[in-house]
Amino acid sequence: MHHDHGLTLKQLRVHHVGPVDFTVARGECVAISGASGIGKSLLLKAIADLVPHSGEVLLDGRSHHSVPPPQWRRQVGLLPAESQWWQERVGPHFETQPEASADWLGLGPEVMDWQIERLSSGERQRLALLRLLVNRPQVLLLDEPTANLDPDNIGRVEGMLSKVRKEQGLAVVWVSHDVEQIARVADRHLRLENQLVPIPIGAATRPAARSSAASVGLS
Repeated sequence: MHHDHGLTLKQLRVHHVGPVDFTVARGECVAISGASGIGKSLLLKAIADLVPHSGEVLLDGRSHHSVPPPQWRRQVGLLPAESQWWQERVGPHFETQPEASADWLGLGPEVMDWQIERLSSGERQRLALLRLLVNRPQVLLLDEPTANLDPDNIGRVEGMLSKVRKEQGLAVVWVSHDVEQIARVADRHLRLENQLVPIPIGAATRPAARSSAASVGLS
């Protein structure tokens, strides 16, 4: 795994959230939890440079200010809670056709010919993840990626993401409310309370002392 570089946030502020400082090494998964409405999705959008914000986000030491936004969003890929589709069929949404990856997610190659309207919410979420991965991002920002999935498909998605993260050295930020899932997938767990508070892996997501928030995750 590649731990020498990764994603770094410096004094990132967006609306009521922040300032946030933390680093996610390549090959590492950091889970973020927090109360509904606290700003978890907003934080991910700021990291992806999709909403106005202050502060700085760096990938391997290079600031997002020096990278054209479309290029940044290919490198720092966001999987939103609600995926977006703009063609009638699945296939045209993919710049390159996925190969074995669809099978890993429990979807055969015929899914590329399916109409979007026939897809379940869980199928849309798995395909949105696949669409993101074919761009070969260096960072994954995952907003509750298994929220619409049954247990079997949760296992498929967790397994695929673990494999890709380790093989490609991806830095992963994973928003989840499920402490059992966090224990399975994450190397570190941070709770968002305007700033980020470290929580021991496997612990309940109860509020922690704010005094530890300012220097979270810097390494």
